[in-house]
Amino acid sequence: MSTKILVTGGTGFLGAYIIKELVEKGYAVKAIRRESSRLPAFIPAAILDKVEWVEGDILDVIFLSEIMQDIDTVIHAAAVVSFSSRHRKQMYKVNVEGTANVVNIALEQNVRRFVHISSVAALGRTLQGQSVNENSKWENSKANTHYAKSKHKGELEVWRGIGEGLDAVILNPSTILGYGDWNNGSSAIFKSIHDGFNWYSPGKNGFVAVEDVAKATALLMETDITEQRYIVNGDNWTFKQLLDTMADAFGKPKPQRQTTRALMGIAWRWEKVRSLFTGHSPVLTKESAIVAHSNTTFENDKLKKALPGFNFTPLEQSIREACRKYLDQKP
Repeated sequence: MSTKILVTGGTGFLGAYIIKELVEKGYAVKAIRRESSRLPAFIPAAILDKVEWVEGDILDVIFLSEIMQDIDTVIHAAAVVSFSSRHRKQMYKVNVEGTANVVNIALEQNVRRFVHISSVAALGRTLQGQSVNENSKWENSKANTHYAKSKHKGELEVWRGIGEGLDAVILNPSTILGYGDWNNGSSAIFKSIHDGFNWYSPGKNGFVAVEDVAKATALLMETDITEQRYIVNGDNWTFKQLLDTMADAFGKPKPQRQTTRALMGIAWRWEKVRSLFTGHSPVLTKESAIVAHSNTTFENDKLKKALPGFNFTPLEQSIREACRKYLDQKP
């Protein structure tokens, strides 16, 4: 294929799976990696070896201008995901300013196609726990984390680019699950359950398999759809159902103790104090506690209509497969 694709965030959880999907489909892929980042161990080396890796940063516009000269399509998946206040400044810088840079250089270089990986967080949550679809309007709410605000503002940069002539489509994945580095991001949920975590929150959320998001990304890239956003959500589950399924797959006891808002308030404050002494980011924060107690569901009808042959992997199936791989990786 003559199409040359640039992937930002290629060493991240989703970005790595997007690269795997593209390479397996025969595309020539160039991917950005920061000097401090490592190639993802959860992706076969045979796939990573076929990628043209370039060291750099999306905050460097000169670097972006140089590497985008021979690019036909950009898939922008780079982002900082964090609910910790210590990462907040960098998160806004990467998620907003970095996205603006990628959009601006894509316009300057006349990139033919642009795919932006946003998040359902950019659509906003409500404390009332309403259903969210692509037509939902952003509302200022205590349920919106700073991550959500940064992704919302970053997405606005893409819409601005579309207004300036960028041929772009936007994906809004829900919480992405699968086999990755279980010390980081959403994959850390698997490690918590494997290690015997005994608490669950009463909230409800949308979840999707990482392979499904990568496949939807490639399929939407190959269409001529532009000026549209698509929620990518497999199932809406309670956190209890999610954690029980993981526990069953690992052969571990299911979490038995339900949290309350009061307990979560004590827990995140304790974690904040503990982190001051350990130097590590808190496992639980005020923002992640809010998400754990929200009841938000996400619709996916628009994506199904746009990609008639596309089917989501049943969430239970994808969780069990991921758990099997996590068990296989243990020494």
